[in-house]
Amino acid sequence: MQLEEQATRTTIHSFNDAFNRQDVDELAALLTDDTVFEDTSPAPDGQRIEGKAAVVEFWRGWFEHNPDARFEAEEVILSGSRAIVLWVYRKMRNGKSWHLRGVDIFTVRDGKVAAKLAYVKG
Repeated sequence: MQLEEQATRTTIHSFNDAFNRQDVDELAALLTDDTVFEDTSPAPDGQRIEGKAAVVEFWRGWFEHNPDARFEAEEVILSGSRAIVLWVYRKMRNGKSWHLRGVDIFTVRDGKVAAKLAYVKG
């Protein structure tokens, strides 16, 4: 595996691990200052959030509203500094187990996430 791809894999793994622990401080340390996050909602295009401070604030609020949320990476596809992560998002909804499938397209720069673009099925 190419060194750049190994560095990308390490960054994505660290990001996903911090996300599932809902560790906002660690997530912040893994984002570039000019990071971009595109959420899956509202439909049809989602919202675009730019800059580390704004993205961290979004995640802080999201975790407060989704304390049991968990993302499971099904597959990670690497190409240099880019990664596609196929995932399943799981949580309880109305007292029942619920899930959603989707993909994230990441761009990694200098060991940090520069972009995370999220897309869902359905």
